[in-house]
Amino acid sequence: MGCRSLLRADSGLPGTGIRGIEALGILATSSSSCFSHATTSSEIPVDEGGEETSLLVARRDWEEPGKEAMTAATAGAGEEDWDRCDSEMRIDVSDDTAHQISTDPWYQVAFVLTTGINSAYVLGYSGSIMVPLGWIAGTTGLILAAAISLYANVLLARLHEIGGKRHIRYRDLAGHIYGRKMYSLTWALQYVNLFMINTGYIILAGQALKATYVLYRDDDILKLPYCITIAGFVCALFAFSTPHLSALRVWLGFSTFFSLIYIIVAFMLSLSDGINSPPRDYTSPGSHTNKIFSSIGAAASLVFAYNTGMLPEIQATIKQPVVRNMEKALWFQFIIGGLPLYAVTFTGYWAYGSSSSTYLLSSVHGPIWVKSVANAAAFLQTVIALHIFASPMYEYLDTKFGRGKGNPFSFYNVSFRVVVRGGYLTINTFVAALLPFLGDFMSLTGALSTFPLTFVLANHMYLKVKDKLSLPQKSWHWLNIVGFSAMSLAAAIAALWLIANDSKTYHFFADL
Repeated sequence: MGCRSLLRADSGLPGTGIRGIEALGILATSSSSCFSHATTSSEIPVDEGGEETSLLVARRDWEEPGKEAMTAATAGAGEEDWDRCDSEMRIDVSDDTAHQISTDPWYQVAFVLTTGINSAYVLGYSGSIMVPLGWIAGTTGLILAAAISLYANVLLARLHEIGGKRHIRYRDLAGHIYGRKMYSLTWALQYVNLFMINTGYIILAGQALKATYVLYRDDDILKLPYCITIAGFVCALFAFSTPHLSALRVWLGFSTFFSLIYIIVAFMLSLSDGINSPPRDYTSPGSHTNKIFSSIGAAASLVFAYNTGMLPEIQATIKQPVVRNMEKALWFQFIIGGLPLYAVTFTGYWAYGSSSSTYLLSSVHGPIWVKSVANAAAFLQTVIALHIFASPMYEYLDTKFGRGKGNPFSFYNVSFRVVVRGGYLTINTFVAALLPFLGDFMSLTGALSTFPLTFVLANHMYLKVKDKLSLPQKSWHWLNIVGFSAMSLAAAIAALWLIANDSKTYHFFADL
């Protein structure tokens, strides 16, 4: 008698029975039945202090047999059924990790996602998205990109537990479904994505410092590359002192506070400028060729605005039930978290038209001290946000090369972070100073990694796992795969053209 004769689970993912999990919390006592064994916890180490968190096996929509039937069934369950049930039902973490797993409530994860969507990048969307696309295409694109991104991220979240494991890394999930080659390819795409995002954050932090400096002195002594170097150093200090993603906790509150400061200031000062300014020109600038490539690049920036490229890594930190809680966090991100983005983006474009810059606080007019506070808030929030997007790389380095256990602030662990994370951020900072073209970086990141990871791969993985789809459902997913693959290729070409064109105009280590 097998495990499936004792428990029936209605699963949306074939062969797994684990979509939409909900902990049963039934503890095994003295019975050796498959049922009682299946509902006990599978304990895994989750943090560097050796504490453990129990991942309770879960089910939704299961039918419990009657008490007499259960007794009869368990009486005949032998050691072979016990082992089979254990292998089929236990939810394990896909690989060992030096970082914390399954410790954060859904609202903390929601704030992590909201921190990403409302980072200082929002100060650039008026210039990088709205200027090339205009009112109709830009507004429609932002709304459609949000809807499509929510859909794709929910698909990906529902694949977090397949094959009896929690896949805590994007590459682990791809490797489980496709094999070793896809594991490596996904890791490469994700590395490019996160490296480019982190480079952009350092550019943003440098721009915030530069914008603050020119408010008080216009002597051109403190150039943008110098500001980027200072920003990289501060980001490194924060990385040394924050061991992992879950350790952000109180810093997420500070991040939200900093975001509100620069968003409110940018919104209010832009609104004031727009009311007191003459009619603006909303025509996209540049030659016909430049307009085409800029529009395609802006389409890539649309998806970049909403997506992290590291959803499984963020979902790994969430408490059970991981799918339901992750969906709550995603709905919060795209409904509540998107409102400040829209307010700043649309108001900035309305106020300045085609002259909107890729750092809105450089365009606004108002009291110097108000703009100084906003720039300082943007700088500090960027330091925190960078840590979120660098955490998959930190986790890989800490797990593979560090000790991973013991006090995270021991001399060895701190020294390890100084050397390894410091080296990684040094490379980021050098690239940021070399090519400080923020809008082009957003386009290239969206083209090379956000499109493939969030839209192409998520839809194809869902097709691979979910084998009982109707023909219209399969056609829809294939339409997403083919369509976003074509958009990814076109956006990559456009972004490379824009970078090459800007490099001719501004040269390396430009003081923009």
